[in-house]
Amino acid sequence: MTTSDFRKYAHQFADWMADYFENVERYPVVSQVKPGEIKSALPKAPPQKGESMDAIFNDFNRIILPGMTHWQSPNFFGYFPANNSMPSVLAEMLTATMGAQCMVWLSSPAAAELEEATMEWLKEMLGLPASFAGVIQDTASTSTLCAILTAREKKSGYEINSKGFSGKERFRVYCSEHAHSSIDKAVKIAGLGLENLVKIGVDADFAIRPDELEERIKSDIVEGKTPLCVVAALGTTSSTAIDPVRKIGQICDKYNVWLHVDGAYAGTALALPEMRWIADGLELADSFVFNPHKWMFTNFDCSAYFVKDPQSLIQTFTISPEYLKTSADDQVNNYRDWGIQLGRRFRALKLWFVIRSYGLEGIREKLRLHIGLAHKIKEWVLSDPRFELLAPVLLGTVCFRMTLPGLDEERINRLNEEFLNRVNNTGKAFLTHTKLNGKYTIRMSIGQTETREEHVVKAWELIVDEAQKIIYTIS
Repeated sequence: MTTSDFRKYAHQFADWMADYFENVERYPVVSQVKPGEIKSALPKAPPQKGESMDAIFNDFNRIILPGMTHWQSPNFFGYFPANNSMPSVLAEMLTATMGAQCMVWLSSPAAAELEEATMEWLKEMLGLPASFAGVIQDTASTSTLCAILTAREKKSGYEINSKGFSGKERFRVYCSEHAHSSIDKAVKIAGLGLENLVKIGVDADFAIRPDELEERIKSDIVEGKTPLCVVAALGTTSSTAIDPVRKIGQICDKYNVWLHVDGAYAGTALALPEMRWIADGLELADSFVFNPHKWMFTNFDCSAYFVKDPQSLIQTFTISPEYLKTSADDQVNNYRDWGIQLGRRFRALKLWFVIRSYGLEGIREKLRLHIGLAHKIKEWVLSDPRFELLAPVLLGTVCFRMTLPGLDEERINRLNEEFLNRVNNTGKAFLTHTKLNGKYTIRMSIGQTETREEHVVKAWELIVDEAQKIIYTIS
């Protein structure tokens, strides 16, 4: 491809991208293809000779696009958002064009120093403790693994990295019953064993019970086990429950246990002064993560990880072969030593573009809109006898179900599953589910960048319509 060809297709693709932003809500939110349909439409072998960009792009539109679920649709209410924005996409185009591998300062000084500056901005924007130092990871799952590995090394005097497990450690990690599955995976990868992940019960609002946490820590100590790390959630995946960070932090301080706070989704809400109560006690944490790629309009992936003691993080991950040493090492942050990856993308650029484009006021305006829309849905649920609210609404997620008097729980669960499938199969909206106290629960998460009240109103009308159809069939 010549630069002339590149220029031609780059303009064509830019027009396609702009059209996509304008028209994304016209696509079915969830792909309508069947399993195996995309693969069967692709050639079984790679081409022997290069093909034209026209042919490739035609196949993108014909084969690939119909198989995409449109996360950027304003009618996407599933999971938690993984939203983007035009400034973020523009920055990603520049990042991809430069193709920099930002492992150390020397490999791209601007990447390292912009990351340092941008993390300082985030710390100020969210009101985080001044003692925190930050680094950009790919996901919160990786950040949680970094926290557990750092806790493991610090507790072992950094000997496990050099000598391996002695077999006598018996480390224990604690989280709530509703904590994210990435903790389970991190415990496995860190070599601690799933049997040493202790799931703590929750209260009526699905937040971890500090009294039970302390009892489990005490009993483990009596049994000769070593409490290593507690992972507290600022916004559990199922219901956005908020664990009481201050009480947990006091327990961790008492028993010398690492406290990692997972705010992957909800952490962005700390940009709102009125929401900072959810992180009361965060200064007691050893590490904290939140994802700008979830609710700060920065396209995936971009996870902001903060630590109180960066030297413990660096000592856990640093590797210094001769070919990576540079004359600037003593004067700069080489972020290859702040996490698992050696090779690193220039993620700070898109975050910088987003923060500068929206400004703190613009980010806060969108967050308040999303939270306000979630509370509207909450009121609609509470005022309609066909529905039942199943969890407190603190941020942008509403947990509810269709109520069906006179039926047993198993039948109600099956009908709510059918209800959810019917809503999603229309292609007009996408919601997901969880289970709370054994009840099949519909989750409606508000947070896509361009979601407005009109989209929420239409989605609610669809929900009511599909629920009424089911109620009619069984009445």
